[in-house]
Amino acid sequence: MMSTDYQKSFRTLAFNEFIGDLKQTLHEVFEVYNHDEAGFHARRFPQDMLKKIMDHVPLSVGIPSEYGGRGAKPKECMSLLQAASYESIPLTLIFGINIALFCEPFGKYGQKSIKQQIFDKFLMEQHMGGLMITEPEHGSDALNMKTAYNQTENGHYHLAGIKHWQGLTGMADYWLVAARKKTSSGALGRDVDLFVTEDHVTDQHINVRELYKNNGLYPIPYGLNQIDINIPETHRLIPETTGIKMLMDILHRSRLQFPGMAIGFIKRTLDDATRHCNERIIRGNPLLQFDQVKAMLTELETSFTICSAMCFRSSSSTSIDHDLALSGIEANTFKAVVSDLMQQSAQIYMQLLGGKGYRIKSMGSRAIMDSRPFQIFEGPNDMLFTQLAEMMMKMMKKSKENNLLVFMKNYDLSKNAAKCFAKDINIILEKGIPQRKLVILGQAMAKVILGDHLMSMANNGFNPSMITNCMDRLRRDVSNLINNYNEQSSICPSEGYNESSSWLDIL
Repeated sequence: MMSTDYQKSFRTLAFNEFIGDLKQTLHEVFEVYNHDEAGFHARRFPQDMLKKIMDHVPLSVGIPSEYGGRGAKPKECMSLLQAASYESIPLTLIFGINIALFCEPFGKYGQKSIKQQIFDKFLMEQHMGGLMITEPEHGSDALNMKTAYNQTENGHYHLAGIKHWQGLTGMADYWLVAARKKTSSGALGRDVDLFVTEDHVTDQHINVRELYKNNGLYPIPYGLNQIDINIPETHRLIPETTGIKMLMDILHRSRLQFPGMAIGFIKRTLDDATRHCNERIIRGNPLLQFDQVKAMLTELETSFTICSAMCFRSSSSTSIDHDLALSGIEANTFKAVVSDLMQQSAQIYMQLLGGKGYRIKSMGSRAIMDSRPFQIFEGPNDMLFTQLAEMMMKMMKKSKENNLLVFMKNYDLSKNAAKCFAKDINIILEKGIPQRKLVILGQAMAKVILGDHLMSMANNGFNPSMITNCMDRLRRDVSNLINNYNEQSSICPSEGYNESSSWLDIL
């Protein structure tokens, strides 16, 4: 339970004060946690530590004001994720799961009759929620999930199936569970529905068959869940059109909020790496004096700038009042690019720290493992870049345009920046492009789109020097990608690669 004083004030605190108080607590608790090497191998954060954090009612930012929250304002949600990610990637993911994959979708699609009682548990008793989609046999192929439901004689819904790799497995108090309707013939319908489960209710309890020993993101439990539950009619989410569009709206909003989970972490790598390079003396000079070190720090700075542009955009475009079901191009761009930037920043940070980065308590060594899953969950990045390229090419075909530059000059998400990349993207796209080239093409398209968002942020007063550095990097990235696209061959793995392939045997 939160303290009585904070319970009365958290809704009315100015946001700067609300987030400032939380940042102070986060800094204090992680100062202790980061020096406890044994704690890094624990599968959850210490309970007393988590309570100190949750006493600030951080999840209130994802709850609509009519149910006692701070209003589900994207700016506040992104700021919370940023504050958490500066101290801990696992913590920001815990917040991200709760906000983007439970509170926001439940606030938008949940039935009014149960919203208050469930949100009260989040606000008053530190409860948490998550989303169950992924199945052992149907990961990225989520729409072919086998978890099924049917309506019983008493009007309830019976759900049965298996889900896995849900963050907060065995820890969340509430779940949104995705399932397909079983028809009278036993076949499964094409659409998808979502249901709210209350884990403390016997008929709705989801049995955890196994907790996985995941490498990285140690404080977040993952596992295998057996579903055999009965849900009241009031616990079915109500889509505005179809269940699939509802699911796309939820996932796209989540992907568009990934930058919030990344920006604090990338800023932390920039701050810590800059400090280290100023203090580390090599042959009488700070490490910062070396040209390659300057180049690496510039990469961290431009990653921070790109991520800032995504946060700036998402703060005005991801409200639950917006329907994001058709925002796949931008959602794929944000999720895939920002998670790549997280991993690249972790690698640079580790390199700059040298041997110091290999200590267990070093943020560098943990960051590599903790940021890596972001490139995989909610859609592997190579798949998302492929989809992005395919969606763009579908629009090009519809407009009867096969020149990438001409199209991107007229496309809403890239029309302002396309001219900055004209030298490289002035290419004709052929038909039947293989997937390996689609991935590269999607990466290049994403960088052009982000150039547009950078220009928008620049027009609103962001540091012009950082914008210039960042646009230079994006132009270099796009040039390298298009060169790679043009040079990409269709070589495949050799058959019989174990034959005549020992260097020792041919001596």
